[in-house]
Amino acid sequence: MKKKNKRSKLKKKYRTSTLSSTDRHILEEIIRVDHAGEYGATCIYDGQLAIFGKSSKIGKIIKHMAEQEQEHIDTFEKLILSNRVRPTALLPLWKVSGFMLGVSTALMGKKAAMACTVAVESVIGNHYGQQIQELGDDQLKLKKIIKKFQKDELEHHDIGLQHDAENTLGYNILTKIITTGCKAAIILSKKI
Repeated sequence: MKKKNKRSKLKKKYRTSTLSSTDRHILEEIIRVDHAGEYGATCIYDGQLAIFGKSSKIGKIIKHMAEQEQEHIDTFEKLILSNRVRPTALLPLWKVSGFMLGVSTALMGKKAAMACTVAVESVIGNHYGQQIQELGDDQLKLKKIIKKFQKDELEHHDIGLQHDAENTLGYNILTKIITTGCKAAIILSKKI
């Protein structure tokens, strides 16, 4: 019941936008930061899979989430091109830091890897909710994409909880560090 309530709060926090049009600057920031975030997520899962392998029990779970993230990054790569949006210059940093976060949490164990997922997906789920608010009615297709991806991210969040993420030694500290890093990455990726 506790897990469902957390997800409900994330979903109910945001309502559909009533804006008629989206400022070009906001649209560019949304596409840029989402591309960067999905890229970082694929790197985190790559790092975890490098430790666990794709055929282990936890590896299969991570592989499922990684495949969904790959769909997300593929979509945002197309949106970057079709909307002529400059990607963040920080992609090389996100590649290294994402992979290292994945490796380090996997080395801490399965629960820590799932705690990483919970922390990251919590931030992304909220972030996508905010973006849905910012997008005007001229961006209904993008809103639909973001809503679908938000659903996937919240599914990943729930998978982490179902696999004992909260039983990680130092869970609160670990997730606080990861969520702070994710929020900083969002702010930087919007602008740089």
